[in-house]
Amino acid sequence: MKLRFLGGVGTVTGSRYLLSDDRHRVLVDCGMYQGVKTLRRRNWAPFQVDPRTIDAVVLTHAHIDHTGYLPALVKQGFRGTIHCTRATHELCKVLLPDAGFLQEEDARYAHRKKFSRHENPEPLFTEKDAYEALKYFESRHYHESFEPVPGFSVTFTPAGHILGSACVHVTHTGHRRTVVFSGDLGRQDDLIMRPPEPIDHADVLVCESTYGDRRHADTDPEKALTDIISQTAGRGGVVLMPAFAVGRAQMLLYLVHKLMAEGRIPKLPVYLNSPMAIRATEIFCRHHKEHRLSQTQCELIDENTVFVRSVEESIELTGRKFPAVIISASGMASGGRVLHHLKTLLPNPRNSIVFAGFQAPGTRGDAMVNGAESVKIHGEYWPVKAQIHNLDSLSAHGDYEEILTWLEKGSLKPERVYVTHGEMVAADVMRKHIRERLGWHAEVPELFEEVDI
Repeated sequence: MKLRFLGGVGTVTGSRYLLSDDRHRVLVDCGMYQGVKTLRRRNWAPFQVDPRTIDAVVLTHAHIDHTGYLPALVKQGFRGTIHCTRATHELCKVLLPDAGFLQEEDARYAHRKKFSRHENPEPLFTEKDAYEALKYFESRHYHESFEPVPGFSVTFTPAGHILGSACVHVTHTGHRRTVVFSGDLGRQDDLIMRPPEPIDHADVLVCESTYGDRRHADTDPEKALTDIISQTAGRGGVVLMPAFAVGRAQMLLYLVHKLMAEGRIPKLPVYLNSPMAIRATEIFCRHHKEHRLSQTQCELIDENTVFVRSVEESIELTGRKFPAVIISASGMASGGRVLHHLKTLLPNPRNSIVFAGFQAPGTRGDAMVNGAESVKIHGEYWPVKAQIHNLDSLSAHGDYEEILTWLEKGSLKPERVYVTHGEMVAADVMRKHIRERLGWHAEVPELFEEVDI
């Protein structure tokens, strides 16, 4: 069995790992590149392996940087089965068509406004392409062993990152060698998700390192949000929270409504302006047994949030000036309806923009939390006068200490650890932490490198 790193190396995006023997090829994750332009261009490069020769895909979770290239893969000839957990399947039914729709909209907008260097901008894939890809999905339960192809046995265990997220355990039944992919790992004490389940065996481990070089800020997110919302409302401003549609939007809704119910912040209208996040919230509430929130707490979110579904309602909301809390995708301000809110709210110092977690280099979110005086949206530069906050303590990724704690809780003694899904410095620092703390052989692979398992 061989492992080739087709993405997710030296960056936190574009996760793609190819497992193969002399008969079959299995792709673990099929993510789209996001962030800086040099990374986004990789989405348009020919796939490193002919998609027609890939027999199956196995997904760790639903986020676009792990699933977003699937419609393009199918468009190029992939005809195998795509395996994932049941909640990941439900979420992909929302995320993938939405991603295709947004790309089509962005292409049309770029053509209409003439800010693309291409005469006729084209999307990487369409909403129709996404629905076609969904025909190849097959969902599985956690801890259920299955064979995506003969000779490869796969099991999912909870990773605690978002609803449906999993560590992927792959055993080659002929050689009895096991490689485990951590996927994105959650926190040890997350507000809404349970911690990742410890793992007991892996000959080879592929481990993420998003926060490999840092710890999360030791701040109380409830107090921070209380101060931000109260002060913003006091000066007549709007609080805008760019949020990932899956996981972060639900956490923010829960916190805001909890603070209002406790009388710690003024009662304000709360809007969720993202069709994708709305549907993800409905899925989150249906699967309440897979996370910390009870059905009653889910109902608190549902009953007290104004769900902004139509384009007309979104346009109307963008034009309103009264104090409110608006949660809108995307989490790094890379696309979606949040961009229209930013154009309206950024120039006014009474407003606040609250980011909640990691901002990939090159994204608008990264620029704003690092003090940019203006950001480019839809071909124009907009001044950043609003108050910018980043509640890093709300991140859904475990920091390096939490990842090490997770590794120590199992009975692991891997022969090798490949550190991926982190910026170059973060991945290398995580490698050092693993070597020094656990005594394991750890290394950071090169993009497109192939190793023997």
